[in-house]
Amino acid sequence: MSTSSRNDNDPKAYNPTLTWRFFAPRYWGTWLMLLVWIPFSLLPHAFRYWLSVKAANKMLKKQRGTILNARANLQACFPEKSLTEREDILHNMLVTSAVFLTGFGLLTLRNREWLKQQCDIRGMENLTSLQEQGQNVILLVPHSWTIDIPAILFASMDLPVAAMAKKQRNEVLDWLMHRQRVQYGGKVHERSDGVKPFIKSVRDGYLGYYLPDQDHGAEASVFVDFFATTKATLKGLGKLTKVSRAAIVPVFAMIDAKTGRYTVDIYPAFDHFPKTTEEEDARTMNQFIETAVSKNPEQYMWTLRLLKTQPDGDNVYKKAKRQLADKNNTNGSHNE
Repeated sequence: MSTSSRNDNDPKAYNPTLTWRFFAPRYWGTWLMLLVWIPFSLLPHAFRYWLSVKAANKMLKKQRGTILNARANLQACFPEKSLTEREDILHNMLVTSAVFLTGFGLLTLRNREWLKQQCDIRGMENLTSLQEQGQNVILLVPHSWTIDIPAILFASMDLPVAAMAKKQRNEVLDWLMHRQRVQYGGKVHERSDGVKPFIKSVRDGYLGYYLPDQDHGAEASVFVDFFATTKATLKGLGKLTKVSRAAIVPVFAMIDAKTGRYTVDIYPAFDHFPKTTEEEDARTMNQFIETAVSKNPEQYMWTLRLLKTQPDGDNVYKKAKRQLADKNNTNGSHNE
């Protein structure tokens, strides 16, 4: 897409602006956190890695909240692994997430040249070859901790991205995250506006940024295999491909916790897609996630409630809470 044909200031796109209400007392805590957090990104990486390991060791002792979610996900997806193996994945994921989050401010504090030098791209030809043919592209990007990196990186390379996102409850953080995402171009469509603005952007030549793996409930999903379990998986990717006349190019982003370097893997476009049924389309999507995540499971956001909706109506997280309560009650009775 040429710069002259772009419309990053599309009035139909989501574009929050800084207002005086962002400085109201309710947001003072947010601004104070940012004053500490953003300079924290400039500390030596070795120190941030050391601190991330310490934080991961402490968080691993927790039993509730997002840690419970992650353990439930790992147990459902990898029942063949031992408890020790799953705990190793969880520990490595916590280290990975902490390293990324403590350095998140660097994406704003540094420039595009720093970002390009900090990233290793593998498989770029899988994207450029399609663009050279004039083919529209939707990037299929699972929730690794560095999920925003490809969008910002491609925009810095004059390959603008159009994404869909849900507005954050905290307006200050929502504004800051948005400014970071579009600092080199591109645009974001609010999820509540529906898919039509996103489709138009893809047909106009933007790289569509599609996040496939959150649980959006039974009505928006089909139930298909996901690792060793079943997942409510977004339906409609095949239809989205047709109406936007786009190829689906899978992308998986990672960070090396020990060095802080990013890697963006761009896979070949889905072949013979869409398939015959929505279930086949959804399974193709999940198979890619399984392939990418299995290689580097510590990169994935296992803390998400990925398996909330199940065909039998059960909730794996409520079940995990019940099991935890039973275990604590049993241990308590033994200690009496």
